[in-house]
Amino acid sequence: MRDAITDGRLPAHARLPATRLLAGQLGVSRGVVVEAYQRLTDEGLLGGRRGGGTTVLAAAPVPGPVPAEVAPAGAPIDLRPGLPDLSAFPRQAWLRAERAALARTPDVSLGYGDPRGTLELRTALAAWLARSRGVRADPSTIVVVNGVAQGLALLAQVLAQRGVTTVGYEDPGSRGTRDQLERWGLALAPVPVDDAGLDVGALAGTAVGTVFTTPAHQYPTGVVLAPPRRRALLQWARDGGLVIEDDYDAEHRYDRAPVAALAALAPERVVYLGSVSKTLAPALRLGWVVAPPDVREELVVRKQWSDITSPALGQLALAELITSGGFERHLRKVRARQRTRRDALLGALRTHLPGARVHGIAAGLHLLVGLPDGVDDAAVADRALAAGVAVQSLSYHRLRPGRPGLVIGYASTTPDRLREGVRMLATAAREHTLTTRRP
Repeated sequence: MRDAITDGRLPAHARLPATRLLAGQLGVSRGVVVEAYQRLTDEGLLGGRRGGGTTVLAAAPVPGPVPAEVAPAGAPIDLRPGLPDLSAFPRQAWLRAERAALARTPDVSLGYGDPRGTLELRTALAAWLARSRGVRADPSTIVVVNGVAQGLALLAQVLAQRGVTTVGYEDPGSRGTRDQLERWGLALAPVPVDDAGLDVGALAGTAVGTVFTTPAHQYPTGVVLAPPRRRALLQWARDGGLVIEDDYDAEHRYDRAPVAALAALAPERVVYLGSVSKTLAPALRLGWVVAPPDVREELVVRKQWSDITSPALGQLALAELITSGGFERHLRKVRARQRTRRDALLGALRTHLPGARVHGIAAGLHLLVGLPDGVDDAAVADRALAAGVAVQSLSYHRLRPGRPGLVIGYASTTPDRLREGVRMLATAAREHTLTTRRP
């Protein structure tokens, strides 16, 4: 149907068959047709109203080449981590939220606002975080920022003003976050990550007073900080340390309930970061920071001097989406879709790389495939890229040498493309192994 809309066979304003009728014609269940209509509605291609049927709203854009800055040339299957399924963005629900928010927003709210963000969004976030992550934060303690990137930039400035020059950092850890912190003048003390998460004993040996961590689903290994390590890290914080917790994909859980955020257990010693970049879209640039009072006060000052406040209209729409239940409905749909994609990726790995160790499968939008010791994971990633599939080497995210692996994202790729990408990846890995073993 998308192809038919793109090439004009289904022009704008064309009325589509009722879901029950089309299901009968195609010999499929009505639920399949309902889901297809909903997917195209979320993409902004279809619309309808009660009693009026479903119609084509507009022609779909013809797919073009992926920009070079998004995917490297020669990589038609991009399995690098970092993006959600952008086609799943709830366009119609977002439009309804915007209209509802604007209808009830007084004129005064369109002026220069509170540097902490709109009260409507901070109130909605306080309820959402308490319910979903166990973080109990009064709306006055939340600072809305333009994504986690801005939150990190502001925090780095606050730390530097306090005289902090070095922070503990998970190794391996997110390369993008590492670059962000270093860009603002902070040196990083590598703290090893193993199958139980951040090594708190090693952290204590660094003599740093601040550490950055992703405890609920460590990036990029996917491990969850084990209960003994959680207790040790919280005690380290209560003894005077400061924890920066990036809860970057907490909403994506498939096989088990998520662990509570660290900020839920020690709010006076944890700076909590979150955003909608992995649940809705990075382009919204909406994130939040929940911080202890002494950090928060300076953070608000830095935020005000940076850009006065984040744009209000997006905040009001997100608040409406959360309070109306639309955000939670969207998450349920996305979780089901991502679980299907994860399962397709796991099945392909079992078929084409049967001996591979796979980590981080219970949550998130990526997983880690371990490689045998001694394998050059960067060389494997380069060979895969030449073969037409892009992945990230685990060494790309390391500060010090360690076990090799490949980080594979699955959120923005359909199951058939995931299977084809793994097949190409496995071929490249075998070719690399044969080449390096030659005398």
